[in-house]
Amino acid sequence: MGLPDQKELARVRKKLSKTEPTHPLPKDATKSEKLKYELCRHFVRYLLKHEMTQKELAEEIDIQPARMNEIVKYRIDLFTVDRLLDYAERLKPNLKITVG
Repeated sequence: MGLPDQKELARVRKKLSKTEPTHPLPKDATKSEKLKYELCRHFVRYLLKHEMTQKELAEEIDIQPARMNEIVKYRIDLFTVDRLLDYAERLKPNLKITVG
C-alpha cells in the first residue's frame, strides 16, 4: 500500500478544513479544568469502546447532540464540573473519579 494520491489528499484536506478541532488542555490548567478534561475523555473512550455515534450517546444520556459534540471536542470552557459529572453519572451511575 502506497501513499495516497494528490486527489485523495486534496479531498481529505477539504473535509478537515470544515471540522472544528479538538481543544487541548492548557499547560497551566487548573485542577477543575483537568477534571473536566478527564470527564470529557471518559465520553470519548465510551464512544470508541461501544462503537456508537455521538448522536446515539447523546440520546442515551438525554442531552442535545450539539452538547455531546462539545464534550467530545473537549470544550471544557462550556461546562461546569457539576454538569459533566451529572452527564457521566447518567452514563455510568457507579462512576468513580479520582482527583490528584
